[in-house]
Amino acid sequence: MADDPLRLAYPFRGRWLVQNSPADRVPSHGTDLFGSTYAIDFVPVDARGRSAPVRLASLLRPEPPDRFTGFGRPVLAPASGTVLATRDGDPDHDAHRGLPSVSYALTQRRRLSDGWVGLAGNHLVIEVAPGVLVALCHLRRGSIRVAPGESVTAGQPVGGCGNSGNSTEPHLHVQAVDRMDMTTARGLPVVFGGGLPRNGRVVEVP
Repeated sequence: MADDPLRLAYPFRGRWLVQNSPADRVPSHGTDLFGSTYAIDFVPVDARGRSAPVRLASLLRPEPPDRFTGFGRPVLAPASGTVLATRDGDPDHDAHRGLPSVSYALTQRRRLSDGWVGLAGNHLVIEVAPGVLVALCHLRRGSIRVAPGESVTAGQPVGGCGNSGNSTEPHLHVQAVDRMDMTTARGLPVVFGGGLPRNGRVVEVP
């Protein structure tokens, strides 16, 4: 990589499944749009590695987000810094583990029209160094505990895992960028605990 990766602490405790990891492909989410080049997703799971019990109905129709084991699970600041922005009023919509419904497709069109903030849903952005910002996205509505201008320390609870924005089940999207304007932001590489977990791995943080 051209840049030295930003070293972050895992922004959670417990068991989380790694998805869309830049350890496996770059850009991790298939696009550089909105500074997402090195973004990574974490899905909270239970002791059996499941985000929620699977039933036939799970593949056929939407499910309420509170049916998922990690909905509301605490999200922690991955580094010390200053909160630059928060958004906390978006609803946590139903989860879709099967084929996305027509209703979800229609709401997705609206989110796309709102740009990055519509896709991120409830989120917060922490400036951890000049020109180094970390965004935590898809948080639960009403869960954010900090406000712009507030200082946070690594490991401090700052919100809860949710299903807002562009999210088909409760999970946490983490990305680092070089500026607040996401239309021109450049994604920055990150590592967690000295390394970068691969897709499909379950990370357990005591």
